Amino acid sequence: MLLKLQQIIVKPGQQMLLQDISWQQLESILEEMGEKSASRISYSDGWLEIMVPLPEHEKDKEYIGELVRVLLDKLQIDFEPFGSTTLKNERMRQAVEPDTSFYIQNQAAIIGKNRIDLTIDPPPDLAIEIDITSRTRFQNYEILGVPELWRHTQQGLEIFLLKEGKYIKSESSPNFPDIPIVELVNKYVQQCLTIGRSQAMRNFRDWVKNNL
Repeated sequence: MLLKLQQIIVKPGQQMLLQDISWQQLESILEEMGEKSASRISYSDGWLEIMVPLPEHEKDKEYIGELVRVLLDKLQIDFEPFGSTTLKNERMRQAVEPDTSFYIQNQAAIIGKNRIDLTIDPPPDLAIEIDITSRTRFQNYEILGVPELWRHTQQGLEIFLLKEGKYIKSESSPNFPDIPIVELVNKYVQQCLTIGRSQAMRNFRDWVKNNL
């Protein structure tokens, strides 16, 4: 049986869990959703979760993604942003869609690619999850080998680094050594919410100019 997307109704802020979903069914659902779908999926060995984030989820994703871009540009580090593209590996029967992701050390390997297949492509060097209306699926990312995962909750930013196949919480990011990432993200995301994105980003660029 092939599932049709119109059979699946998930309201913003809610999740739906489906079992016994084949890889063929997953591919069909992803194709129907398309790259611009607001839904997020995670898939592990037959279990498919479909989530639809709330607007505040999407805003935080954009804020944090922009902070990362500003830092990488200032540090003159080449990178390729991949947004919420689907990371999948059929051999491992795993798929997940981060809220946003970046290729940094491995950026040269995926220049010009529009889709990622982790059976042949490296995983992104940094994946970011906004954990306000959904739960981060650590196991998906661990199995797929994403070396650094940021999770942003209502309490702020957490950094997790992959060590021997498991995530260990860290106070610093190897992609941004000697930069207080947790403090900066928490401060300027909060500013985005209080004084507005434009002024907050101007303030952040001022900090970057004066400190890096």
